[in-house]
Amino acid sequence: MKTSFVFSGSGGQGIMSAGITLAQTAIMMGKHATYLPEYGPEQRGGSAKCTVVISDEPIISPLPLRCDNLIVMNNLAYNKFEEDLKPDGVLLCNASLVTNPQQRDNITVISANVDDLALELGNPRAANIILLGILIGATGIVSKEAFQKSLELKFGSKAPEILQMNLAALDKGYNIGIQHKA
Repeated sequence: MKTSFVFSGSGGQGIMSAGITLAQTAIMMGKHATYLPEYGPEQRGGSAKCTVVISDEPIISPLPLRCDNLIVMNNLAYNKFEEDLKPDGVLLCNASLVTNPQQRDNITVISANVDDLALELGNPRAANIILLGILIGATGIVSKEAFQKSLELKFGSKAPEILQMNLAALDKGYNIGIQHKA
């Protein structure tokens, strides 16, 4: 099975980190994965997008015509990439910043106030990990345990509270995602 993901938002929202961590986790699980970042011309705060493809078989092209899953962190990303989502796809929105009403009836929408949830955890930079937790819980594309191991590899050399906060963000998102499991 091959599944594609487009992560989109603005620079500084952890878009690239989310995409590469998901791809690395899939590879750790023995799957094939590609990661393709795209940046706007701005230094910070400009558009950020990355495409991740995960498959049980070798991947021929890292760029799908339309994606299976679209993760948007703000209105700009929603407006720019919403039509790239396939019918029957999953749209995962940061409801803290995506305020546009959803017009399509042929997709599944999962919306959560991840910026607010990250603030509850004490770190607004955890919003991307909460979104990944929701994605993992809802789609099962990688296991929660494998993603926890990726977080341990990524944050293990930093202060212990940083790793613990990211693990808490994963748990918070995963529990939301489980409620939307397809």
